[in-house]
Amino acid sequence: MDYILKPKAISLSVIDGHTELLFPNDLNAHGTAFGGKIIAVADRLAATVAQRHQGGLCVSLSMDAARFLAPARQGEALIYRASVNRTWRTSMEIGVKVFSENLKTGERSHIVSAYMTFVAIDQWHHPIPIRLAIPRTREQKRRWEEAGQRREARLASLGGKK
Repeated sequence: MDYILKPKAISLSVIDGHTELLFPNDLNAHGTAFGGKIIAVADRLAATVAQRHQGGLCVSLSMDAARFLAPARQGEALIYRASVNRTWRTSMEIGVKVFSENLKTGERSHIVSAYMTFVAIDQWHHPIPIRLAIPRTREQKRRWEEAGQRREARLASLGGKK
């Protein structure tokens, strides 16, 4: 297979506005959204963004810096945004941001941010090169730079291993 892939603009792979209502079975013992449910949806959306960007199979490698900033409650909607932050040779970072929306008042709160690393693989499950992601907006360029800093920190924590 030819692994020379044409670069792709980040905006072409974004998921923005995926919405889910919170029901009683989505809540923890405190009556707020169960974090595992939020992360599971975030991982699926991040996988979709990764595969949409690559045009092929990508698998989760790691998740870091998942931060729960505020609770969400039953009856609120969870609104997800997922985007490629940066690509490297065989991996890419996908950023996911989650908001809760009070459907009565329209008030939104940023409740979770997470960074997930995906690897593109072939049919034998070996890593393959990833198509270059092109940041065009100021925000995309900022996220591109910050992703590089997070990657350096991740690699340093692993003793420089890739």
